[in-house]
Amino acid sequence: MHRHSFPSSLALLIAFVLAAAAISAAAPADEKSAQVDKLFAAWDTTTTPGVSLAVIREGAIIYKRGYGMARIEDGVVNTPSKIFDIGSVSKQFTATCVALLVKDGKIKVDDDIRKYFPEMRSYEKPITVRHLLHHTSGLRDYNALLAFAGFRPESDCPTVEESREIIFRQKRLNAAPGQAFSYTNSGYFLLGQIVEKVSGKSLNAFAQERIFKPLGMSHTLYQEDHTQLIPNRAVGYDPVDGGSFKIDMSNWDETGDGNVYTSVEDLFLWDQAFYSNALGKDVMDMIQTPGTLDNGTKIDYAWGLGVTTYRGLKTVEHGGAWAGFRADILRFPDQKFSVIVLSNRADFDGSAPRKIAEIYLGDLMGPAPAAPASKPAPAAKTPPPEALSESQLREFAGEYVCEELLDVRYRTVIADGKLTIRTRSISDLPLAPAGTDRFLLSGPGWSGIFLEFVRGAGKTITGFTVNAGRMRGVAFVKTK
Repeated sequence: MHRHSFPSSLALLIAFVLAAAAISAAAPADEKSAQVDKLFAAWDTTTTPGVSLAVIREGAIIYKRGYGMARIEDGVVNTPSKIFDIGSVSKQFTATCVALLVKDGKIKVDDDIRKYFPEMRSYEKPITVRHLLHHTSGLRDYNALLAFAGFRPESDCPTVEESREIIFRQKRLNAAPGQAFSYTNSGYFLLGQIVEKVSGKSLNAFAQERIFKPLGMSHTLYQEDHTQLIPNRAVGYDPVDGGSFKIDMSNWDETGDGNVYTSVEDLFLWDQAFYSNALGKDVMDMIQTPGTLDNGTKIDYAWGLGVTTYRGLKTVEHGGAWAGFRADILRFPDQKFSVIVLSNRADFDGSAPRKIAEIYLGDLMGPAPAAPASKPAPAAKTPPPEALSESQLREFAGEYVCEELLDVRYRTVIADGKLTIRTRSISDLPLAPAGTDRFLLSGPGWSGIFLEFVRGAGKTITGFTVNAGRMRGVAFVKTK
């Protein structure tokens, strides 16, 4: 027996006993909170990650609780004071930093962003700050670009400079600026960079001075270094087979589009700023103003916030998903009611905030959304593309390089009878035929992504393009 094995085991046992006691002691105060508890009952254990939540009405938290564990391996229970990565919920804070600088007269929303990034490519139409705020810039998503460039979320840490460079290398856009809503993390990452250039401070330092400290959000920050210590932080988890979990934490240091860490208790203070106008009514109104496309079509996206309705009631909301964390702030401004949910499990049910709202506001809501109509039985399906012989597949084999993805090189080889992509940092990705010169990626985490091979003179393969959701038409050139 090792000298310290028994005391360590005993300490861990005591921690779990105390955690179980803390969970059972958080008894619901009324029928509605009991209904909320039922939503998370399966996660209210000492062996699973879970949720921290706050329900807010008329300027007060009427129910707050933690469910499950903040750190499973250490026996640390989730509580409303635990600190979570809130992913894209961070965008509203970046937008507020921009709004404050607009108010200061230091940024104009119709500025061409090449004013701040002269090294950026000039497109047919300028991209403005306003385009970045409303996701109408057409910029490809830099997170997707980095993934295709070979950066692994679980082990690589792209620098801020590499993230800027990969955006600036893009020769094309998903859409012309102002023509369509196209959600992209690139826009808010660049907005964070603009705040830093204009203010002369890091995004975190500026937000601390102008937002977090004035509102008393003493446990909120932009994480700018993934190695820094953050007291009271929850760990993010992914579920794995057999009902167990693995740790999934971000090690990317880019801010603006994400990387805010906070608690539901601090977010309550933020929620109240929309009623108290503690940062200025003009600022709070500004960030809740939805955008408009060039053709006059209004969109639901404001400044880091979605402004829409749910069952007849106006809502202001944004969710977040990054690594093993999920987050949502759902506000019903006319009822002065909000639900804040932060989770440290990647399989969090995104409908939960609305289900909570229905418990409290159901009598004020219109009819529930109709269930999707059942689809008619499909007619005769198009037969799948014929399998290609090895000699046919060999035509597509070779080495390809992409300037837009920091000169990453892909090799396509024949493996187990399939055309397969190989590169330094990505596991083999088999390709399934999906039409003439068209293949579908079939590896885990890469579903729905198509490669379109391009032919030149003599119908020889000269390259391919990748189409993957938030990045479309990225070109690879065959080198050999």
